[in-house]
Amino acid sequence: MNDREELWQAVLSDIELKISRPNFLTWLKNSRLVENQDGIAMVALPNNFAKEWVEVKYHKLILGSMRDLSGSIKKVEYVVEGNLSKKPLRQKIVKRAPIGFGDGQLAFQEMRVDPKTNLNPRYTLNSFIVGPFNELAHSATAAIIENVGVKYNPLFIYGGVGLGKTHLIQAAGNEIMSLYKDAVRVKYVTSEKFTNDVVWAIRNGRAEEIKKNYRDVDVLIIDDIQFIGGKEKTEEEFFHTFNALHENNKQIIISSDRPPRAIPTLEERLRSRFEGGMIVDISYPEYESRVAIIKTKLQEHGVELDDSSIDIIAKRVQKNIREIEGILNKLLFYQTTYKKALDTNTVDRIIAEATQQSMNKVSPSQIIKAVSAFFEISSNDLLGRARNKEFVEPRQIAMFLFRDMLSMSYPDIANRVGKRDHTTAIYAYKKIDSGIKGSSDLSQKIMMIKEVVNKTV
Repeated sequence: MNDREELWQAVLSDIELKISRPNFLTWLKNSRLVENQDGIAMVALPNNFAKEWVEVKYHKLILGSMRDLSGSIKKVEYVVEGNLSKKPLRQKIVKRAPIGFGDGQLAFQEMRVDPKTNLNPRYTLNSFIVGPFNELAHSATAAIIENVGVKYNPLFIYGGVGLGKTHLIQAAGNEIMSLYKDAVRVKYVTSEKFTNDVVWAIRNGRAEEIKKNYRDVDVLIIDDIQFIGGKEKTEEEFFHTFNALHENNKQIIISSDRPPRAIPTLEERLRSRFEGGMIVDISYPEYESRVAIIKTKLQEHGVELDDSSIDIIAKRVQKNIREIEGILNKLLFYQTTYKKALDTNTVDRIIAEATQQSMNKVSPSQIIKAVSAFFEISSNDLLGRARNKEFVEPRQIAMFLFRDMLSMSYPDIANRVGKRDHTTAIYAYKKIDSGIKGSSDLSQKIMMIKEVVNKTV
């Protein structure tokens, strides 16, 4: 190791103690000091967004640390790794979006899924944007990568559709493969694939084969575990697979759209196993994280939007990361089809049309059905005037969703829910709205009910 590398490692060691572990891994782990002469230090970052973020967020820390370690340094500059030579040092996973998107989708470079692990190599920790909404999940994932099978086993990550669960758990698998090579055997599978394999094994009398496939691994990653609930043979096989792996300190990573206790058809013995590990959630991204996500996706595809347009998207599209990408698809399709720059009025109109289309597909009856099913009460009890404790919160949540998802007026809401006074609807909306900000449990309930509603559209 030369003097320049030693200096930068010392700087990173110093900074790692001053910022959160997820932020350090996301923004600085893959940085390097490429030049240090004439009092100027040049730091290389993997992409433009990382460069911009580090310059804004961590420049003072970096400069201060470097000056403490080397009194000759007066200035720190930043450069994108790929701009250092004609041949980029790190290949990008995605390619620049071409003129004309064909089906209107953001163009991804075709990448082959690893047939041994089922992992998609485009899911990496470097491309996973970390914010308050997913920081705990990212931290727990980073911890198990460093201590496979020792810490947080199983790791159970839950959250709504489109919030990055699949990205994170597959990134964990890819990172483990990168670090440990063939010394650690990793297998990723969806719960649907696991179920199909169980059915195949039963039909063909090949039970031992499925045991070998799923128990002869060091890391088992299973996506959307909620779908095995109620499938007796699948649950039984997974229960025994889980036990076999766990007893041998093999790492298990699970994702779901809800926590174990909220999967009503899940066997109690499986629920108990899941709750014996680390359970973390990924919630809705806040404004700053949405801005970061938008900028990253734009950069990945080599396109630009002005800050005002980005601000509009971040404020108007709050539901999930996948919805943000859907809006970007529409905006970029418009830009390439009409060969016009996007002004803020156009952006606002396109977003309004997209969100209105989604809103028009949802009906009050779908909300009533979803809330009733979630709390396991009848729609008559939900909409009635009985003041039983078990009906109050579901009723307030329904009124909140009428307003939040359908923009219904307070008198209409009050009339639909027990023909009450409109002030009751106002109170219910404000109570739930403020409660979401202070209670992750309530926020999670709302998120899961919304997901159920949207799946019926």
